Amino acid sequence: MNALIFSIFNGALYGLLLFMLSSGLTLIFSMMGVLNLAHASFFMLGAYFAYTISTVVGFWPALIFAPLIVGVLGALVERYGLRPVHKFGHVAELLFTFGLFFVINELVQMVWGRVDLDYAIPKSLDFILFTWLGLGYSAYRVLMVLISLGIMVALYWLIARTRVGYIIQAALSHPNMVGALGHNVPLVFMMVFGFGCALAAVAGVLGGNVLGTEPGMAAHLGPIIFVVIVIGGLGSLGGAVIASLAIGILTNMAISYDISFKTFFFALGISPEAMGVGKDLISMTSGSIAPILPYLLMVLILIFRPRGLFGTRDV
Repeated sequence: MNALIFSIFNGALYGLLLFMLSSGLTLIFSMMGVLNLAHASFFMLGAYFAYTISTVVGFWPALIFAPLIVGVLGALVERYGLRPVHKFGHVAELLFTFGLFFVINELVQMVWGRVDLDYAIPKSLDFILFTWLGLGYSAYRVLMVLISLGIMVALYWLIARTRVGYIIQAALSHPNMVGALGHNVPLVFMMVFGFGCALAAVAGVLGGNVLGTEPGMAAHLGPIIFVVIVIGGLGSLGGAVIASLAIGILTNMAISYDISFKTFFFALGISPEAMGVGKDLISMTSGSIAPILPYLLMVLILIFRPRGLFGTRDV
């Protein structure tokens, strides 16, 4: 029982980190209709900027200034990159962000090198905050949970309960009318894109010292972001929350329990040998297939519900 609770906690932690990362992309897509293939690169920039800033002034200023820097860079990308190609359609936008992904990756390696950085958990938070059922929960991981939950609530409040959120939503569906009312629609889109990139950077600041800060981190996490938004539904923040938590808990429990397929067959009362199942498949465990579980779930979602759990647009 103790191991189950600890496994769920770690899975939820990873899921909330995925939500922070995917929420910015979901926000950008839902408000602008842009599927940013370079979104994970802004996550990586957040981790690298946080490392550099933290070596000078510490972790807490890095948590504030790294997302601000990345948010400004994202706004500049929208103003001088995405906006000129927007008139050529979504394919042009996809190609632009696809190329931007590689440009940012190469620039990161030119500036910071090709080796892993020693971006460690701050010493002020590197301790066990409390012990429950014999298992210790670190202060830093609890902080990650609290910040993730805070971002979740703040995003809902911003979009659904504020004047700014109403203007952003109206600018997507009725840009000409919103412009006629005196609002600067291009500026609204630029701020939304920059804010979405800043959210990815927050995930980078918090997750870089847990997952590791290295040149391949964007390539490793990039695909899983799109799995989250496809499962949750394109443009659905609520769907992104549920999909992120489901993926995080499912993969973590598969690794923690590492159940063999042979045990699974026997639990169902099926003889794998009688079914002609190969020895290689019988010897596999849930931990060995944990990395592909999110993609299997995405395939099932696409087959039975192409719009995702809460999406309103077809994938």
